[in-house]
Amino acid sequence: MTPAALRIRRRPDAAVDGHWPDAVPPLLRRVYAARGAAGIEAARPRLASLMPPDGLGGLDAATGLLERAIREQRHIVVVGDFDCDGATACAVGVRGLRMLGAARVSHAVPNRMVHGYGLSPALVDELAALRPDVLVTVDHGIACHAGVAAARARGWQVLVTDHHLPGERLPPADAIVNPNLPGDGFPSKMLAGVGVIFYVLLALRRRMHSDDRPDREDRETAIHGSASREKRSERRPDLTSLLDLVAVGTIADLVPLDANNRALAAAGLRRLRAGYGCAGLRALIEVCGRDPARLTAADIGYAIGPRLNAAGRLEDMALGIECLLTDDIARARELAATLDGINAQRRAVQRSMTDDAEAALSRARLPEDATALAPCLFDPQWHPGVVGLVASKIKERLHRPVVAFAPAEPGASLLRGSARSIPGFHVRDALAAVAARHPGLVERFGGHAMAAGLSLELSNLPVFEQAWQAHAARMLDDGLLQSELLSDGELRPQEFDRFHAEALRDGGPWGQGFPEPLFDGRFDVLDWRTVGERHLRLTLRRPEGREPLAAIHFGGWSGDAPSPSVHLAYRLAPDDYRGGQAIQLVIEHLAPA
Repeated sequence: MTPAALRIRRRPDAAVDGHWPDAVPPLLRRVYAARGAAGIEAARPRLASLMPPDGLGGLDAATGLLERAIREQRHIVVVGDFDCDGATACAVGVRGLRMLGAARVSHAVPNRMVHGYGLSPALVDELAALRPDVLVTVDHGIACHAGVAAARARGWQVLVTDHHLPGERLPPADAIVNPNLPGDGFPSKMLAGVGVIFYVLLALRRRMHSDDRPDREDRETAIHGSASREKRSERRPDLTSLLDLVAVGTIADLVPLDANNRALAAAGLRRLRAGYGCAGLRALIEVCGRDPARLTAADIGYAIGPRLNAAGRLEDMALGIECLLTDDIARARELAATLDGINAQRRAVQRSMTDDAEAALSRARLPEDATALAPCLFDPQWHPGVVGLVASKIKERLHRPVVAFAPAEPGASLLRGSARSIPGFHVRDALAAVAARHPGLVERFGGHAMAAGLSLELSNLPVFEQAWQAHAARMLDDGLLQSELLSDGELRPQEFDRFHAEALRDGGPWGQGFPEPLFDGRFDVLDWRTVGERHLRLTLRRPEGREPLAAIHFGGWSGDAPSPSVHLAYRLAPDDYRGGQAIQLVIEHLAPA
């Protein structure tokens, strides 16, 4: 399997406008300007600039339903999902409703292997033992027509909170809150599922405490000073205590970090760095070996999020949700250690499945083969909880849309599929187009532009593969298939130091839509060695410089020695392993100069 060719393209120069405090170095100002931020307020939005809930559709019905349930002490069951966004959203829903006075709140989450995705009829049957009065779905529900109908048939009320794109018709819920509903006026369409339920709680608090200070004032003082926090808590619950969970779910779900999401994520990161996170997140930070005072969005995306996700992929996300709900630090550490172990198993399964996929593509796909445009992968031995990661890895390697399937359970004829895409190819719309051309082929599907899930019968897989690849052939062109990295240009000689490395690290949160700074340039290779099986450790020098620079290229060992002179795309980072003033270049791409 030949990796996709990659080019490095530099971002165009952008004027550095607006107000910038002296503490923000010129390098960071250039980076912010290249991402469209004019001034510190746009680059680092605070909670004071958070969009108010007013424009979010469905809130009147949703908050009215929840207020009555709380007043009448009805049993509310928050139904989560089996990924990090769904788990954090469930924890936010449970904790927030209890803070707002709900006396009877429980939670549930589908088991991937038993119930399938979301609020299914099978899950509704199991929930009957809890005798709920109200179900609140978080991070799912917009595509769960049968499950919502089954719950309503039992006399339960259903509130759907979701952020996934809706289909042609909506489920028969009592209330729906989703910023992506047709005609919804809420400006921030990129909220994660955890962000949606947080907004529902903000609106519910305002409804229940309408005589208190307006939300804007509350947002302005939300995380500044314990005295103001204590005074505020005398009047109404401080929902900003949930922002650590909101940040983790938002970052881990890879939603674009628009200004609103950056405000939420940054506030949550500040809480975690200050040691105010919930017991479960503090325990996960410990088990990951991260320093909470230096925690970054990358730590959440690459360490905390995968450990929570692993529970839903291989075991039961109930473990992850329990970790996020417990206030007992000893229990939290015990659960975090279990999640860490499950994540190690997930890595091994993922590595084996990815190797299988790469071997299959090497055997069966030729570069000129039309099927190479959009690989469709299946193995009867694969695990359904890991196919999304396999699709993502192959997508990154080939820069092609990829869909991977596994049996819903061992030996089953029903397949679970996960699709991952590239910019310019809307994968959820692609699945919708396939389903429209072949009615009955796809049992169910849903998702976003870059990621989606689906299910279909094994007997329908050949027809689906042909339809999927035909749609890809119609939609993809050479421009979309060219992989590229966007660079912020070359660093100046005086910027290769610890001060600038820390400024870049702490200047985020960085993520989708607001990417972490990446630089490029030519370097001489003074020395190199392999680390582990797949990594490269290099000692470099700038052609015009004298001081050597340490560099690491994760997964960079190809079996051949690097050229004496190389062109790199890299990130500048503090080297906390060596400590002191040490820095290192974290290489994203290496090619002969």
